[in-house]
Formats: sequence, structure tokens, C-alpha cells
Amino acid sequence: MAFSRLTSVLTSFVLMLALAALPVRAADVSYPPGSRIGLVPPSGMVTSRNFFGFEDPTTNAAIALVSLPAEAFAALDGSMTAGTLKRQGLMLEKREALSLSTGKAFLVVGRQEIENVKIRKWVLVGASPGMTALVTVQVPETVRNQYPDTAIRAALETLAIRTSVPVDEQLELLPFKLGDLAGFHVEGIVPGRAVVLTDTPPVSQPAQIFINVAPGGPDQSSQRETFARDVFAAVPNVRDVRITSAESLRIVGHPGHQIMAQGRDSSGILALSLVQWLRFGGGAYLQIIGVSRAETWLDAYPRFRAVRDGIEPR
Repeated sequence: MAFSRLTSVLTSFVLMLALAALPVRAADVSYPPGSRIGLVPPSGMVTSRNFFGFEDPTTNAAIALVSLPAEAFAALDGSMTAGTLKRQGLMLEKREALSLSTGKAFLVVGRQEIENVKIRKWVLVGASPGMTALVTVQVPETVRNQYPDTAIRAALETLAIRTSVPVDEQLELLPFKLGDLAGFHVEGIVPGRAVVLTDTPPVSQPAQIFINVAPGGPDQSSQRETFARDVFAAVPNVRDVRITSAESLRIVGHPGHQIMAQGRDSSGILALSLVQWLRFGGGAYLQIIGVSRAETWLDAYPRFRAVRDGIEPR
């Protein structure tokens, strides 16, 4: 079951940005939590809590860092023309090729007006073997003296890409704590929302567990089974699903609901066993879905329960 597709939303980010800096050493590079992309932020910039990047709350200057697939570099290289940018509201001043420690890159500089605020904007697109880094710098014209072109360019040239994000750092992005990974490892995270855990490869169709927190959920216990079935019906990449049991239960002292089911993978060949737990409370619900091959279910199910019972709010 390819739950990893759910993590693709990690690449969806609105671009708002800003920057300035002095000559620095590579050791000064800062990586926002959860980001593979880093650079040396300018004095006055702090790590943003709203997006991957840095910001100056007093001036609304900001830097956004976005990870894209490696093939995106060629597409952006061909599409960022003066005409295309003008249609997007950006008046191009210059574009130039750069050679950075991460690989080839190009820089676009221009002017834009957003909600009646005139801004100066820089867009750096950098190639690397495994990904494309998109860095957008945005500075209101009224504070441009605080972020001169020379300082911004110097900071952009410190662009760095790390090979991976430490697991502990990824887990800190979640609104809940995992007390027991039960032998699983982190496959992907949606910051502030969800995590996918999976068996360590190489395993054909490994056991996986998806944990997601969402607002809402019924207050009345009589409505929870219908709600649970509706949520379970949206589980992707499983066919021929047959619910074998559904019941209310307590999960670590909280009201909850459990669904057990059988099904097949998207090809219709591999037999799967599934469990969904919903835990209600505090105006939100926690959804936990465990999936394994039918023949490995007896091993996977106790591990799913161990993960479930170790989840605590932050």
C-alpha cells in the first residue's frame, strides 16, 4: 500500500521570502527544522514557524525554501522567461547563471506589487543530484536598505543541501509524540499533521502505519461508527475491502473506535489486513491506520498497537 504518496503534499508551499548577510563560513549554514535546504540567514532573520525558511517579522521580509524533484530544474530553466514572469506579475530586471557548491543554478531578480505593497524579489533555482532547490527572497521596497543586493547575493551563494533530515528533527514537526516506533522507521512526514512509518527495506509490501491528526470528529458516541466508516472509506490504494469488525473502545483513556478489515493491494493480487483506530477528544481526532500482508498480520498487529498506545499530545 503506497502510503508514501500521501507525503507528496510536503512539496506544496506558497513562496514568500527575504534575506541579507555578510561573508560567512559553511559551518554557519542554518537548516529550518525538517528542511534539506539551508543557507546563512541575514542578521535579524529568524526561523519561520509558518513555512520552511526565515523571516523578519518587523519588516515582513522573508526567505522561503522549497524542495522540488531533480527534473524540475530543467522545467524552471525553460519557463522562467521575461514574458512568463510578467504574466505572473514579476517585472524582470536581470537573470544570470551561477555556479554554486551544490551545482549549477540561475538567479532571477525583479520587482513585483502584492496587495499594494511594492517588493523586490529574487528567485534562485539550484540543481543537485537528488533534488532542485527553489529559494525565493522577498523584501518590501521600504526596507530595501536593510537588505541590499550585495548582501542578498552573498547569502544566496551559501545555499547548501543536506542528504537527509535527522529522524528526531522530523518527528519534532508533528503535533504529537511517538513513544514507541516498534521497529518501524519514518518514511515521510506532513509537518503539523501526519507521519508514515514503514518496515525497513528490502521487504516486499512492508507493513506500514499512517498516523494523522485532523480537526473535528463527532461529539456523540452514537455518531462515531458512521464517521469512522466514512473516514476509512477514503483509505487509498486498497481494493476489494471487506470490514470484518467495527466497535467502540477506549484508547489510552480516550474514547475511540476500531475497524478491522481485509482487502487487496491496488493490483488486486496481494492480500492485505488492515486496522483503523480513531481517537477522539479536544475538538480533533487522531487517525491510525495499520496495513500489512495478510500472512504477516500476526507479527504486525502487536507492533501497530505498541505505536498506537505510545502516542501522546505535545
